[in-house]
Amino acid sequence: MFMLEKAMVGSRRYWVWVCALLTLIAVAFGFYLHQLSYGLGVTGMSRDVSWGLYIGQFTFMVGVAASAVMVVLPYYLHNHKDFARMTILGEFLAVAAVTMCMLFILVDMGKPMRVFNVFLYPQFHSVMFWDMVSLSGYLVINITITLVSLHAEQQDVHPPRWIKPVILLSIPWAISIHTVTAFLYCGIPGRTLWRTAVLAPRFLASAFASGPALLILLCLLVRELTSYDVGKKAINSLAVIMTYAMVINVFLLLMELFTAFYSQVPELTEHFKSMYLGTVGPNSLLPWGQLSVFLMIASLIPLLVPTMRRNETILAFTCAMVFSALCIDKGVCLVVCGFMPSPLGTMTRYVPTLPEMTITVGVWAVGALMVTVFYKIALSVEIAREASYVPAYKYAAGEGVTGLQAHARSNQSV
Repeated sequence: MFMLEKAMVGSRRYWVWVCALLTLIAVAFGFYLHQLSYGLGVTGMSRDVSWGLYIGQFTFMVGVAASAVMVVLPYYLHNHKDFARMTILGEFLAVAAVTMCMLFILVDMGKPMRVFNVFLYPQFHSVMFWDMVSLSGYLVINITITLVSLHAEQQDVHPPRWIKPVILLSIPWAISIHTVTAFLYCGIPGRTLWRTAVLAPRFLASAFASGPALLILLCLLVRELTSYDVGKKAINSLAVIMTYAMVINVFLLLMELFTAFYSQVPELTEHFKSMYLGTVGPNSLLPWGQLSVFLMIASLIPLLVPTMRRNETILAFTCAMVFSALCIDKGVCLVVCGFMPSPLGTMTRYVPTLPEMTITVGVWAVGALMVTVFYKIALSVEIAREASYVPAYKYAAGEGVTGLQAHARSNQSV
């Protein structure tokens, strides 16, 4: 396997983390086998609420995958060199996120093998077909880019010329995957909450806020655990992008609320009353809806104040708030509340079951394991390449030991 041996070297802390993730995956797989045998009746979903935690997390992770464009576009299209050390981390995060998306689709299907029917019997008028094509293509594109770029870094050569068009293609493709996902929702005529023209822009805005928030947290964590630093300029620039995206996301949400409550059309207001006020139907999602709104508003304060945004401690807490708010809003509330009330006016309570939550945690563990292994390989290659560039006169003075020690330490502690 491509440089996989670099992921087989690490400290005790590294292997404890990997074993913990593998344990979570094994437990979740056991619950999935039970679900596969018994059926989706083990979940909290029903006839009225046919999409739940799985599809909600799928929708959210599509946004995280698409957000890689926020690093790729400035670096490759506008030659923004500050993102040079961050780009490879963003691309690997996109690969893990798309893989998680596909896993969430698989666990949501009663018979996973039927997913191949989408390709065996393609229906070109089906949005589901184009969603599968866009996700599969985006996964192949990002795997190609990361492998070619990392191999070039390892060999200390320039990447081949043919990879540049592939990189440029990934930019509109990243936008397309979340746009097509939004079309899956707003193309369903019986679901009023989703039948809005701003759903796709809202999806993209939330994606360009949640993805950078997660990437910033990962970059800060990598710097804390290893000698690899993407640079303060890159983090600050990405934080500015996250700020604009979060402001747009909140603005679009307010436009939705104004349209619903000013018009006082019941089929529009009932969804939001159930999600944010709890005055209509079962309020199992009320605490989550209110928490997501609180975190959105609370995160805007440090984001809009430059001195607070540049403080990395405050920024880390803010990124955690942004990521959590959008994960709840798009990963749970938006999907489930679209079914409440149903087209017939019924309100069905939805509460995820233990098997459902455990399988979801297992898919997240798969993503975390992929990110861990990918980052271990990428950082080993990057730090080794940088160590080889220490000038000869520094070695003579004994100053070159630092770079070599950093490389050795990264192999043991990443």
